[in-house]
Amino acid sequence: MPSDWPSMELGRLVEPDRGISYGIVQPGKPVADGVPIARVSDVREGRINTEAPLRVARAIEAAYSRTRLRGGELLITIVGTVGETAIVPESLAGWNVARAIAVLPVRREIGAYWVKLALCAPEVREIIQSRLNTTVQATLNLGDLAKLPISLPPPADRERITSILGALDDKIELNRRMNETLEAMARAIFKDWFVDFGPTRAKMEGRAPYLAPEIWALFPDRLHDEGKPELWHSQSVLEQANWINGAAYKNMHFVSPEIGLPVVKIAELKNGVTSKTQFTNTNLGDRYRINDGDMLFSWSGNPDTSIDTFIWTGGPAWLNQHIFAIRDNGTRKPAYLYSLLKSLNPIFSELARNKQTTGLGHVTKDDLKRLQIVVPSSLVEVGFNSIVEPILERVWGALFENRTLVATRDLLLPKLMSGEIRVKDAEKIVEAAQ
Repeated sequence: MPSDWPSMELGRLVEPDRGISYGIVQPGKPVADGVPIARVSDVREGRINTEAPLRVARAIEAAYSRTRLRGGELLITIVGTVGETAIVPESLAGWNVARAIAVLPVRREIGAYWVKLALCAPEVREIIQSRLNTTVQATLNLGDLAKLPISLPPPADRERITSILGALDDKIELNRRMNETLEAMARAIFKDWFVDFGPTRAKMEGRAPYLAPEIWALFPDRLHDEGKPELWHSQSVLEQANWINGAAYKNMHFVSPEIGLPVVKIAELKNGVTSKTQFTNTNLGDRYRINDGDMLFSWSGNPDTSIDTFIWTGGPAWLNQHIFAIRDNGTRKPAYLYSLLKSLNPIFSELARNKQTTGLGHVTKDDLKRLQIVVPSSLVEVGFNSIVEPILERVWGALFENRTLVATRDLLLPKLMSGEIRVKDAEKIVEAAQ
């Protein structure tokens, strides 16, 4: 940080009546109507995943009112994946957190977002790494957390820096939410056409058309004895593409980033290439080489958070095991295939959960072979692609834009926090990235 910027210990920047504290130590068995809590696995990429929270009994949660969320607090993970941060939205008021997360009720005049930025500064990250207890798993105790030095430039400088980096974060979040909406639209169309057989059922019931006439005319007007639209048939999921499992890269294969390409594991699918990513220059076969736009399916891991389909946007890389590269076999177009796999994700997660061991589950090629889907006529699939391809092209475009925005933010953050780059210069870089 610039020599003329003062700093203050983190513990002095929080509300004195609440202080810094960690959450529920023993949550007990999940309770369907209990209080939702955020876990380490829920705090990623600066946000809190709320899709499948663990819920604990209210009697247990009542003993941890100190960490009960009100909205606006800063969370930081302190066990396992240490240093992930997220600001609590107002909508999560009433939630709580697990023991592995510390709650920082930052004073309003300092701002939770400023502290979040300061915790990402290289010198602070180095201090965190030096203070970790790694006897069992990486752990940062609250005493060391409270002593972390947080730079405090004049309020006007803080405001300008947070404005620049906040604009990037806001755009990243806007793209993420837009993608959620667009993907939901694509899934809804897929489900209506190919799972519920909505157009065919509407024709059978004499309801009014709700698609363009040329597309409406493509659908059969009745279901045959097996409950499928006439002339449609069943195929396995495995038949829809070539499924290439990644290579088993080992420690002897890893090299410095300067001379290798990133090895893509499930962590990279979720977070992109980070400082924790391993690199290799070992070619175990071109079939394991992936590039921008490749479709990937993570088939092993936590059934709720790891089993999913992704579009890779991290540039040339090598694919690690436990992930399938989904390669075209001439059967399906990308829009249809991506929508199919996204629609099947709850089934994939359940398959993995039924084989779950030590917290992990998996989906095998045998599962994909047994799992049957209803395949439409080629003309109906063409009609689907004509509608959904533009939707998913916007999704994939936003993914690539976010990669640029994240890289810009991560480049500017340490330079702004250290004074290496001036605010005016940073503003020009942001303008060029948007």
